[in-house]
Amino acid sequence: MAVVDYSLLNKDTQALAVALRYRDKHTHWHSRRVHALSWQMGKQIGLDAPELELLAIAASFHDIGKIGIPDHILFKPGRLEPDERTIMNRHAETGEKIILATSIEGCIEVAEVIRHHHEHFDGDGYPDQLRGETIPIASRIISLNDSYDAMAETRAYHRGRTHAEIMQVIESECGSKHDPWLFKQFAPLIERSEFRAHP
Repeated sequence: MAVVDYSLLNKDTQALAVALRYRDKHTHWHSRRVHALSWQMGKQIGLDAPELELLAIAASFHDIGKIGIPDHILFKPGRLEPDERTIMNRHAETGEKIILATSIEGCIEVAEVIRHHHEHFDGDGYPDQLRGETIPIASRIISLNDSYDAMAETRAYHRGRTHAEIMQVIESECGSKHDPWLFKQFAPLIERSEFRAHP
């Protein structure tokens, strides 16, 4: 699995990686898979080295804000109530604040990507209702890979979906939740990826 080499990052970021692993193992492993998929996709669409590094770090820590979510919501074995969902949605802004409090190089850019990884292409996402290409491309890439992996994984409140089911959902969300052009790049990549759901 292609992942960030945390030994190359500063102590603040290494500490965050350890904290996330101990806080929630599901989120830790999900973040590693989203990182690997996002890295592969960034390379495929021709991002340059600085853009890839930004994408890699942001993807690895896109859910770091879940450290601040109360246990009864983060680990709830069922669907969230509307008020609980509101609290859960704050993880994007909390993640931004956590990254901004570090001394990681490029923390402002990484924090911005994390803040916007739940924006929707049609402007119906959160927290700022950005739309289209006003959403950072790294955020749009992470959103796509985040959605795929979340649906593939079995959790207490839902079964893991098949690859065909996931692709049908994501394709139906192109233009609303997801960037249609990025989906066209994603589709052939996931077919040959080790993270492709089965069958």
